[in-house]
Amino acid sequence: MRALLSITLTALALAFLPSPAQAADSKGPMTDAEAATLAQRVKAETQHAWQGYKRYAWGHDDLKPLSKGARDWYEQSLLMSPVDALDTLILMGLDAEAKEARELIIAKLSFDRDLYVQNFEVTIRLLGGLLSAYQLTGDERLLKLAEDLGKRLLPVFGSKTGLPYTHVNLRTGQVKGKVSNPAETGTLLIEFGSLSKLTGDPVYYEKAKRALVETYKRRSKIGLVGAAIDVETGDWTRSDSHIGGGIDSYYEYLYKCWLLFGDAECKKMWDDSIPAVNRYLADEVRDGELWYGRADMNTGKRTTTRYGALDAFMPALLALGGDLPRARRLQDSGLKMWRLHGIEPESLDYVAMKVTSGSYHLRPEIVESAYYLHHFTGDAKYREMGREFFEDFVRHCRTEHGYAALKDVRTMEKDDSMESFLFAETFKYYYLLFASPKALDFDGIVFNTEAHPLRRASVQPKQ
Repeated sequence: MRALLSITLTALALAFLPSPAQAADSKGPMTDAEAATLAQRVKAETQHAWQGYKRYAWGHDDLKPLSKGARDWYEQSLLMSPVDALDTLILMGLDAEAKEARELIIAKLSFDRDLYVQNFEVTIRLLGGLLSAYQLTGDERLLKLAEDLGKRLLPVFGSKTGLPYTHVNLRTGQVKGKVSNPAETGTLLIEFGSLSKLTGDPVYYEKAKRALVETYKRRSKIGLVGAAIDVETGDWTRSDSHIGGGIDSYYEYLYKCWLLFGDAECKKMWDDSIPAVNRYLADEVRDGELWYGRADMNTGKRTTTRYGALDAFMPALLALGGDLPRARRLQDSGLKMWRLHGIEPESLDYVAMKVTSGSYHLRPEIVESAYYLHHFTGDAKYREMGREFFEDFVRHCRTEHGYAALKDVRTMEKDDSMESFLFAETFKYYYLLFASPKALDFDGIVFNTEAHPLRRASVQPKQ
């Protein structure tokens, strides 16, 4: 009855949503009271999506929101949505939902499976989710699951270079997938390092740290990394450089591992890397608009003027690293990308301002950046921006039983997909953007790239 009432009230509220134009033209900055009301609406929409998952996909990885079915990543479910959702449910105070998610995980999640899994995705979603939930609850059973998973993933680091293979069999330890990318080789230390800190076993930190360093060591003479690398030889197989999917979180972890662990080597690698990113990938067009495009890693020559939903994490990272002027300008460009069709596309030619890939996968990055910018500047415009994003998101993606990705933002045709990061990231960042700062101790945690918050060490490095 409670869930039905919540859905009914939410539906009534949606009927009175202002248009994006009305929202943009509202007078005065958003008040804390207005933001608190929006936080409650985000919470209600999270409940709506969770109830759809519970009704039609319980025990599976993802809900298929249009066909009212379930999707598993592999031959057997690894409970992607419950693990990804748990810390979000806890942070929102959705105690009943958090309890049922945790009980399902404890009762059903097993990694003793004869499955080849993708190390990167399993690490950021499952290992990160279990570790964060353990820190929020103190439930030792979650840490035990995380340690079991970590042990089963360790064989990926068995190449001569120390760069990880892309896939591993959770039961046999056999590995495959020798062509990887910087995101998959360099986005592991937050999770594996936290596992080391919580278990006292240094092997996880050592293996993931080496992979990050080996990726960094192979940057070009001008300081850029490429799009694909052979983990057995260490040779680049694609020289295209960018900040989008396949590279993005490599840069993110250079800085965040410094914050989380106080690892000065990570800070040095960041300091060595970000100037090349800003010099060769940043691109100013028209009347001073700032975008980040693509360039050859060896020459710095521009290859494409492409920016998209995954690139939109960069304002958050720039803000975290202290470069607020660039962060603000790039977020303004992201807003322009969003407004082109009322929701951001997967990719855009920012010179022609034409969509090159029209899909929208319910991605969180542009909201993440609004959250970080609001945190660091206190500027209400980022909450107002977030309101525009949220209202468009609800208007075009909400379904009777959840949220659906879009096949193309130019037509707004829905796709039968609701990935677990909707819970882990998208709803979480919307909620935190509008909620009181007391909802989360931002300065006491570091988010992994799946938005799972992990506690920083008690003794912090000096900036």
